[in-house]
Amino acid sequence: MSVEPAWATLPDNELLKLRICDLRVEIAGSELEPRIAQLSEELQQRGLPLIPPSYLADEWFSPEGSALLAIPFYLAHPRLKQLELHQMLVVEGGTPQSCMQLLRHECGHAYEHAYGFSKCKEWIDLFGSPDLEYQPETYRPRPYSRSFVQHLPNWYAQAHPDEDFAETFAVWLALTPDDWSRQYRGWKALDKIQYIDALMQEVRVKPAPETHGRRIWDASRSRRTLEKYYAAKRKLYAEDFPDVYDADLRSIFEHGERGEESAAQVMRSMRSRLSSAVVRWTGQHKYVVDMLIKRLITRTRALKLSAPRDHAALMMELASYLSALVTNHLHTGRFKRLV
Repeated sequence: MSVEPAWATLPDNELLKLRICDLRVEIAGSELEPRIAQLSEELQQRGLPLIPPSYLADEWFSPEGSALLAIPFYLAHPRLKQLELHQMLVVEGGTPQSCMQLLRHECGHAYEHAYGFSKCKEWIDLFGSPDLEYQPETYRPRPYSRSFVQHLPNWYAQAHPDEDFAETFAVWLALTPDDWSRQYRGWKALDKIQYIDALMQEVRVKPAPETHGRRIWDASRSRRTLEKYYAAKRKLYAEDFPDVYDADLRSIFEHGERGEESAAQVMRSMRSRLSSAVVRWTGQHKYVVDMLIKRLITRTRALKLSAPRDHAALMMELASYLSALVTNHLHTGRFKRLV
């Protein structure tokens, strides 16, 4: 029976002071171990010789030019998952299902790095040029397109040709031929899955390539404290924005018969329901949505707005407004486009 590390019982404010390298977390013995074993089994069942090695890093990725899988260090211990939830309000890959989805996706990148499929004309004809500008935070998805598989949220296959390949590989790996043939019948995406199926038939008869590569952002070597790590991470997902929402907020809260409660007070009471609804329908990070709501509450307080009596209508109005802002952020990187 493994001994729990001393830091596992520390409160958040003390845990945040520790350096990541001093946590000494490992994949072995963690909940990640059986999930990585499942990925290996899936690859072996399909007769593939390459089993990409995994290591703990700051986020999910496969280092460019190597066949390695980088997995967020916080998934290696329940206490760190709890801290991640407290700091970011969501744990990416925190459930068995989402973890496997991300492992298969990153495995697709690792296979591309190992074999260089994207250099082939047929790959480019199907997925597009890998040299396209990479803007995964600001792509414009087409939700009803049948040219792309649907695996990770936010139609991530549409972010870039490299992501399209990784997502298609993940679907090919997760489903049986009967399942993906049935699920994507009539879709252009089926051509991509069949192409990967043919590629993997070629890979099966080749020796496994070298899996050596530089471990970018190895958690075991990171001297950054958890506090600095999360400060940088929150800054990445949040956005400082000026008082450009004043006219919108006045329009929302000054419509209808005035009540006695302040707009800030009513928004605070609705915050949890608003956040859940917007996250559900937009797929945006909960941290981003919560921070946006918090800042709008602060602004309504500064404007000294009062809330209308009809709270049900107000809830619908706010949910629609927030969804529009968050959707714009998903597509453009900004909550509100300035003319």
